[in-house]
Amino acid sequence: MKDFLKSNYNISDSLLEVYDKTVADIAPYLEKVDRIAEINTAKVLKAFADNNVSEAHLGTTTGYGYDDLGRDTLDKIYADVFGAEDAIVRHNIVNGTMAIAACLFGILRPGDTLVCATGRPYDTLEEVIGITGEAGNGSLADLGVKYKQVDLVDNKVDFESLGKVLQDPTVKAVELQRSKGYSWRNSFSVDELGEVIAFVKSVNPDIICIVDNCYGEFVSDKEPTQVGADLIVGSLIKNPGGGLARCGGYIAGTAKCVELVSYRLTCPGIGRECGATLNNNRDMYQGFFMAPHIVAQSVKAGILCSALFENLGFEVTPKYSDIRSDIITSVKLGSPDKLIEFCKGVQMGSPIDSFVVPAPWAMPGYQDQVIMAAGAFTSGSSIEVSADGPIREPYVAYFQGGITFESAKLPILFAAQNVLKVGENI
Repeated sequence: MKDFLKSNYNISDSLLEVYDKTVADIAPYLEKVDRIAEINTAKVLKAFADNNVSEAHLGTTTGYGYDDLGRDTLDKIYADVFGAEDAIVRHNIVNGTMAIAACLFGILRPGDTLVCATGRPYDTLEEVIGITGEAGNGSLADLGVKYKQVDLVDNKVDFESLGKVLQDPTVKAVELQRSKGYSWRNSFSVDELGEVIAFVKSVNPDIICIVDNCYGEFVSDKEPTQVGADLIVGSLIKNPGGGLARCGGYIAGTAKCVELVSYRLTCPGIGRECGATLNNNRDMYQGFFMAPHIVAQSVKAGILCSALFENLGFEVTPKYSDIRSDIITSVKLGSPDKLIEFCKGVQMGSPIDSFVVPAPWAMPGYQDQVIMAAGAFTSGSSIEVSADGPIREPYVAYFQGGITFESAKLPILFAAQNVLKVGENI
């Protein structure tokens, strides 16, 4: 393999030496990932069996889509696996932000207050809430929903400040972001989220806790709905789609909350009862079945990325020995050139569009220019190998994905080779 990498990709001997050491370092941690995958696979398999999934569930409907057996049963499977009362899984949820927005608009009413307890929300939610963007665009703020934010202290939830904010009787919902987003911290574990949810409920049990679960599904052996979350949401072109779902998202939680959200996805009075699946059922079923294994491949890739770049002298989070809460690995590169070269390397190692050279651009929903490497079979799929980051200090690359561990190794090596050409690190 070394000779192939040297002759075909000009990978240096010094980098390959560091790579060999890294592979030895991470071996015990990869075994732990496999054990979690086994538990989650058993959960999914049981849900399929309990719901008597057959070939009939993999078919499709058109038009109104009434009584779509596959659609309705997949909802039950998601609810079973995630320990929720109910769930909605739909191909026409265009991304995770739309899924979260549907929850917020479904739950909140004029005069209510939304609290973000994990600091500033992910960039694309800012216009949804009304933190940024033009007045009159239909944000929560336009509809009379108030907003309060509890910033993190030392990258932890500030329980003292949160407790004070929750004394406001208009607080209707608390939003928690599991993933780090574009911030420099470890993502929150399910247990950490459970502590926050328990605290919120101790102040007011009627407050609805909504968890942005994107990038986190199947990384642990439990989900936030199993520690008290009223709603969790995510995208099918991330973890739960298993690299096969071509689009879509899900919402899972209490039956009442899911019903209210369904009215935002369609309209009051119809909710979940309408919506053709348009030949998406098979990919969504098979993708969810494969998801625990595929997510494990991605977590392994993240461990390798952390260890290699740490051994090369860069700051990373999480470290390879840390317990992971999502599939994202952050590498602090310190300069825009290194960030760009990192993404170029990942793109070069992608199966699709490997010849494309990524460049920063004004991506919709973001305040800074963003560079993104994404050579995936499904456009924008984060469970496949990808890397991105905003062009702002401290110039962090956010690496995720790898539907096979073997194929993820190459873009990680290419990214390292590119970055090392910018400065002398070894």
